[in-house]
Amino acid sequence: MAGVDEAGRGSLAGPLLAAGVFIDLERIGRSERRALARLDDSKQKTPEEREELYPCVIRAATRVSVAVRSVRAIDSFGLHVSNIAALTDCLHAVAQEDATRLVDGFRLPACELEHTPVVDGDARSAAIAAASVVAKVTRDHYMRRVAALYPDWNFEGNVGYSTPEHRDAIRRNGICPLHRRSFASVAYSQLDLAVLEPDPEVIPFSERGADVIDIREAILAEADPDDVEPIARNA
Repeated sequence: MAGVDEAGRGSLAGPLLAAGVFIDLERIGRSERRALARLDDSKQKTPEEREELYPCVIRAATRVSVAVRSVRAIDSFGLHVSNIAALTDCLHAVAQEDATRLVDGFRLPACELEHTPVVDGDARSAAIAAASVVAKVTRDHYMRRVAALYPDWNFEGNVGYSTPEHRDAIRRNGICPLHRRSFASVAYSQLDLAVLEPDPEVIPFSERGADVIDIREAILAEADPDDVEPIARNA
């Protein structure tokens, strides 16, 4: 069974990150099955719970992939297009012949593989829930690592999402290179974005839109997740 999900679709800052997980239920043992039984929508878990589940997912999965859409790609192509493309990339990377293929909430028009969109899939499918954990944990790690570059916005705490303190920080300080300029926000409406063009010298993303990468290389490349070559290998 293959499942894909994303993290960061509703954030004000940072990349959108999709993950795909393939789990062969006939090849995993009892302990892995017990671990998968604890999976649910990663957004309902605490950060500590997601961190605890993450290695369980990696042990149980046969293949894991991550696809990143940078802030520049989101602003250039739009959030929905970027999201669908990242999910499609991940499904192509992990799907096996004759496997059930599940996507959290969306049909993927450009995907030639047969798949089923599942509403609230991260709460109904172990494979989608596993992908949700991988996506959320990997993206959170990245945002916390770059937080030191932009201390005025507390990315270590809000990881780019629209919290009250994050919106207050935008009102006080404007936006930084990690913020999505195309994202509608009350905090943004109070700013003159024309004079807040991010400095290209400090943008930690390349011009490319996204790559599909093996999860272990995703962890090693968190400091610059767009700057890797597209690969997909057995996890």
